[in-house]
Formats: sequence, structure tokens, C-alpha cells
Amino acid sequence: MFVVRLASGVVLLAAAALLFWFGGFPFAIVLCLISCIGYRELLNAMFYKKDENKRAEKCPEIIGYLGIIGYYAAVYFGGKTDYLLLAVVATFLITLFAYVLTFPKLYVQEVAEYLFAFLYAPVMLGFLYLTRQLEYGNILVWLILISSWGSDTLAYVFGRLFGKRKVFPVLSPKKTLAGCVGGVLGVMALGAVYSYFTLYPLLDNLLVVPILAVISGGGAIMSMLGDLAASAIKRNMEIKDYGKLIPGHGGIMDRFDSVIITAPCVYFLSILSLPYLFG
Repeated sequence: MFVVRLASGVVLLAAAALLFWFGGFPFAIVLCLISCIGYRELLNAMFYKKDENKRAEKCPEIIGYLGIIGYYAAVYFGGKTDYLLLAVVATFLITLFAYVLTFPKLYVQEVAEYLFAFLYAPVMLGFLYLTRQLEYGNILVWLILISSWGSDTLAYVFGRLFGKRKVFPVLSPKKTLAGCVGGVLGVMALGAVYSYFTLYPLLDNLLVVPILAVISGGGAIMSMLGDLAASAIKRNMEIKDYGKLIPGHGGIMDRFDSVIITAPCVYFLSILSLPYLFG
């Protein structure tokens, strides 16, 4: 299992490197596809313990897929806040229309679940592309993976070596205070080293190193939130994995749970830092 998991991780990292390098249309298409799969996995998880008849009305789910496509079209062709908000609000309003027109086939709780699934994976993952589109985005976008996947690895290492005190004994029994703190500090160190060899030579600005370290640390904290939130949903619904798409990892939501939450954090922290980086 470890060999399979490692091999899958290497393939994912290589694929990410290619997409980060090229960006543009291929990156947007892959993110759209991943988002659709993640959306489907979330719906399957949330409806897992319910009567299949409760999901007989497919209209909101179809609207969700169309909303995802519309959102990524806005991300790719526009990339402006107005277009992104239009895609999100339009999906929300059309879903409400479907709720009203099909009443009483759907309950309001189910409508909320469809909208939650749409916002959770698809909208959040779009910030990977938006980060890539920033100035020096081909460098900054890597902070998302450094923060999320680096945090997972370093938290595990520090937890195994020094972990004694449990911080989430019910939700995540293996998570320790030492693992959480070590993961954040370790990722900040990684972000500092990464920035020193990538962005600092281009800008010759000493502020680059501490700023990217802070961005990485913020991303690491959000990474833990993403991991715990995805785990909470699985525990609520009493499922082990969201899917079986990625050998050794599970589904898209199992592998990208931390990336989903880290991406918008890194994007907005980068936006706030731009004046200090390039000023």
C-alpha cells in the first residue's frame, strides 16, 4: 500500500508541475474536471445514508455541473471578481428556481447540500488557477502545494517523533499538538528556502523571504482545517474514503482536501503582499 501511495503521489506531483508550468487552458480544463469529480464525491458522501429516492430529482445536481463549467469559463476568460461572482450567484439563483419549480420533491436541506458541494470543491479549487495568473504566479502557485502537502508530511513526522498531546481526539485521534505546530513551522521554513532560491533572485528584495514564509504558514494552518473538515464529513456520514480514483489515496476529496482550503488562503495573502514584494 505504501508503494502504491508513494507512486500515486509522485505521479500527482509530476502532473502538478506540468500544469503549473503551462498554466492557461490545459490547467483550467483539468481543474474543471477535478472539480466536477470532487463535487460528485461530496454529493455521494452527503447522500450516502439517505434513501435513494431522496436523490431522484437530478435537476440541482445538473445545475451544479453547469455552474462549475460556467465558473471555470469565468476564471479562464475573465478572471475578474465580477465574473466570478456572477457565475456563483447565477448557480445559486438557478438552483433556487429548481427548488421552487420541483416543490415538494426537494427539501431545503438537500438544496443546501447541493450548494455546499458546489462552493466547497469547485469554487475553492479555482483559486489555484487565479494564483497562477498573478504576477510571478508560476512561482507563487507552488506555495499552495508546499503549504498543503508539505504540512501533511511534516505534521506526520513531528507527530511521530514528539507528539503526545492530542488536539482533536474525537475527530482526528492521530493529530497531536507537536504535529500541528511542527507542520506549520516546518512549512514556513520550506517557504523561506523556496522563496530564497526562486523569487528572491528575480526581485532582489529581502522582504520576499519572510513574506513567503508567512504565506506558507498561513496556508499550512488552512491546510489542517481542510483536512479536518473533510474528515468530519466522512465521520458524520460513516464512510472511509470519498472515492477510489487515486490508488492509495482514495478520491479527489481525499487527496485534495487540504489543497481546496489552502488555495484561496495563499491567493489572498499573495494579493495583500504584492505591494511589499514589488513595491
